[in-house]
Amino acid sequence: MPLQCDVAVIGAGPAGSAAAWQLARRGLDVVLADQHVFPRDKVCGDGLIPDAHAALRRIGVLDEVMAHARRVQQVRCTGPRGGQVDVPGTLAVLPRLQLDPILVRAAARAGARLLMPARFEAPVLEGDRVTGVRLRMGEATHELAARWVVLATGAVPQGLMAAGMCERRTPSGVALRGYVKNEAMAGRITALEIFWHRRLAGGYGWIFPAPGGIFNIGTGLTGSHAVERADGGLRMQDVNLRTMFDAFCEVYAPAGELMRGGTLQGELKGAPLRCSLGGARWSRPGLLVTGEAAGSTYAFTGEGIGKALETGLLAAEAIDPAQPDEAVRQRYEASLRALLPRFGLYEKAAHVNHRPWLTDLVIWRARRSPRILRRMSGVLEETQNPGRLLSWRGITRLMFE
Repeated sequence: MPLQCDVAVIGAGPAGSAAAWQLARRGLDVVLADQHVFPRDKVCGDGLIPDAHAALRRIGVLDEVMAHARRVQQVRCTGPRGGQVDVPGTLAVLPRLQLDPILVRAAARAGARLLMPARFEAPVLEGDRVTGVRLRMGEATHELAARWVVLATGAVPQGLMAAGMCERRTPSGVALRGYVKNEAMAGRITALEIFWHRRLAGGYGWIFPAPGGIFNIGTGLTGSHAVERADGGLRMQDVNLRTMFDAFCEVYAPAGELMRGGTLQGELKGAPLRCSLGGARWSRPGLLVTGEAAGSTYAFTGEGIGKALETGLLAAEAIDPAQPDEAVRQRYEASLRALLPRFGLYEKAAHVNHRPWLTDLVIWRARRSPRILRRMSGVLEETQNPGRLLSWRGITRLMFE
């Protein structure tokens, strides 16, 4: 158990591992702590879209990731009336059980010290400044002194609450995911499939082909449905995710066929989502919050791996132990504020999830207009504004363009 370090990174998911990699390669003494021993499962859609590819390339692990991943050429969007359009993109699928250890090893190769399993209990304070962390390891509690702490504890609010950084305990959304082995469909489902329907209660369903004849299948829900129970727990108002998942399998034939002819690998698992850089304070003296703890998931798509990596790198770039706290905090918060307009556009675009007829319209027009299809591909590549395509003004233009 180390007694001190320059930076303690709490959480070894994509954001934490990216931050630890960047800090360690700069020569800082970094401890990367997580409550689990890796590899460990993580509820996620597992899709790697272009922003994730860019971050993985920067960290130097893209080739390793792609050697294990299932490469995909397009996203297949299916509307309630059955219309489909394939949107090309640079895409892949790799379960987090395999992806996250690759990132942890990259951080370790750069010089980060790994501390697992170690559960974050609370920050150590001197006045208002965070000067370390208190970690539970087995039956014992240890203190680790650090000049800076990076909190990358994901969507669950307990770590944020313990650090005094939580502004909203309820999630921005939730998702339910399972893995199904069905080798007979491996050659039939080759795209990232996303499906909208009125029976999916303002959300969407997905099927993503993973390596080895395995499929990641699930349903997600984002928006204002998240509410807090009287006992402090979380639920999605008037929505049962298992009922939503069953409805997906009923109304989307490939999902039903996949489940009937396949073998479920383990259980269906649910997880919260924190979106749009909301719900948490980003910094306090001695501590930065990054990744999904800071709300790095896009509201419209539910995609979070790429932006978790990106915000983790931004946190690492901001930290300079030689600089005053306020300079570090200002630099980090300015970098997140620069991302806010993009997150806001995806938040506005998310209204399409609550109006399935809009997906029918967009798909119908995209099948007839190469220009609109290029715009949809641009949204995926983050070179086009999703709000411009899916705003009411954009919808009006779709009708007459």
